[in-house]
Parts: sequence; C-alpha cells; structure tokens
Amino acid sequence: MNPALSPKDDVTELALRDVAHARQPINYGRWLMWAFTLAITLKFGWIVANNKNFEWHVVGQWFTADSILRGLSVSLGLTVVAMIIGVVIGLLLAVARMSDSKLLVMLSSLYIWFFRGTPLLVQLIFWYNLSTLFPQISVGIPFGPDLVSWKTNDLITPLTAAIAGLALNEAAYMAEIIRGGLLSVDSGQVETTQAFGMTRARALRRIIIPQAMRSIIPPTGNQLISMIKATSLVSVIAMGDLLYSVQAVYNRTFEIIPLLMVAVLWYLLVTSILNVGQSAIERYYSRGEKGSTAAAKAPRAKDAAETATDIRDGSINMGDAR
Repeated sequence: MNPALSPKDDVTELALRDVAHARQPINYGRWLMWAFTLAITLKFGWIVANNKNFEWHVVGQWFTADSILRGLSVSLGLTVVAMIIGVVIGLLLAVARMSDSKLLVMLSSLYIWFFRGTPLLVQLIFWYNLSTLFPQISVGIPFGPDLVSWKTNDLITPLTAAIAGLALNEAAYMAEIIRGGLLSVDSGQVETTQAFGMTRARALRRIIIPQAMRSIIPPTGNQLISMIKATSLVSVIAMGDLLYSVQAVYNRTFEIIPLLMVAVLWYLLVTSILNVGQSAIERYYSRGEKGSTAAAKAPRAKDAAETATDIRDGSINMGDAR
C-alpha cells in the first residue's frame, strides 16, 4: 500500500491491480520459433515424400506382405516373452539385493555386473554357440552321476537362444529399476508393515510394490521400447524377426532402402502405440498423487480469491490490510 494515498484511493488502486482479467502479453519470439520449426518440418517432409530414391511404391507393396507380418509377429512375441521373464527375474534380483543375506546380495550383484557389462549382441552369439563349449547339458548330483542329459544343439535353437539372451540381459536392467522403485517408498511404510506383523512377501505384494509402481513404470516403458528395437539383433543368429525378414527380401530384390523403410515404419508404429499405453499407465498410478496435490492447493486458491474480492469491494479494513 502507498502511505500517501487515502483508504479509498488504496481500494481503487487494488481494483486497478486486480489480476482476474489480466492477459498474458503475446510472446512474438515463441510464435516465430513455432513458425520456423513448422517450416523446416514441412520442407523436410516434402523432400522425403518427393525423393524417388525412397521408392515409396515399393514400401507400400511390401509394408503388409505376409513375410513382413510374420517377422513382425516374431519380434512382438520375443518382446513379450523376454520382458515377462526379465521382469520376474529382475524382481527376484532386486529383492535379493535388498535382503539381509550377504550371499544373496553378492550373487545378485555379480549377475547384474556381468549382464550389464557385456554387449547384448555378444550374449546372443554366445548362447547360439553354446554347444561349442558344452556339447551336452546335464542335470545331476554335484560331483556325482548325471540324472538326465540333452544335446545342447537340441535345446539351443535360434528361438531359445534369442529368448535367453534378451530375457537374461533385460533382467539385469529391470533389477536396478525395480530396486530404485522400492527404495523410493517411504521407510515408514516398511516399518508399519512390520508393526502389523506382515510377512516380507505380503508387505511387498500388498503395500510396497503398488506404491513403487509410480517410479517403476516410466523406466520400464523405456525398457519395453528398447526391447522392441533390440529384437533386431537376433537377425545375426538367423532368427526370423522383422529385420531378418526385410533382409531376406532385399537380398533377392536389391531394393535395400525401401525395404529398410518398411522396417523403420513398423518400428515407429509399434513404439508409438507403446508410448500411448505407457502414458495411460503412468496416469493410472499417479492419480492419487495428483489428487492430493490438487486438494491441498484448492483451499489456498479459494482463500486467495476471496481475499482479493473482499479487498476490491472494500469490505476489508485498510488498516488490517496494511
């Protein structure tokens, strides 16, 4: 308040400063940036659409071909199976790393260190050539007789090698993601479950994991999208995924660029759908946090609005306002 003004003038000044009808000034720089970006995007799209070397008619011809769709189904199937196995093993590894047993902590840390420290492509090739090291896989008593054995070549096919390589590698990353999510839960929640006599498994299932999902979902969605793209690596072990199917076609037709564009478009389409699903799941698990935040802000906003109205109408004593 200006001490040189009378209370009536103060009310008039406050009324003039009322922000209820204020408008944000136009940001011309932001509009120019939008216009520049849109122009560059349209220009790039025009160049790509009119470049004859892309051979878009060939892309349209092969986009829904049976061989391409079969390869796409293999990639999607590998993604689902590898992610499920990776999440289950990752959860076990995360719980083991957070346990009180030094043996479990050491074993889980060693697993994560190895599979995160070696390239996925090397792991896939290693699994595919496992018979070179172990011609037979046996199950039996340590330092005793074998109970049952199989030829490694009969067990390790391109499919099993792909699943083993993708799933075991994914488990190492999911273990750290899940562990980070579990650590994000307030320690008081864990103490409460112990006070109620809940077992550790039940506390994880009923209390801790549901709260940790808000921190686990975003990086897990990223890992799922990375898994879709990582399935392209199984083409090196003759697994008929999307990229392998595309390569089989352009090795016959020599139409390399348009066939690669077929694979690119399918990968972009699948990852876009996954992004939408990830956003929906994130909103589902964050609905409680948003609700509590809005509920906390609502009374403060209401009080501020009522105070501004009273000052504008002059119902508040100006001495109190000072």
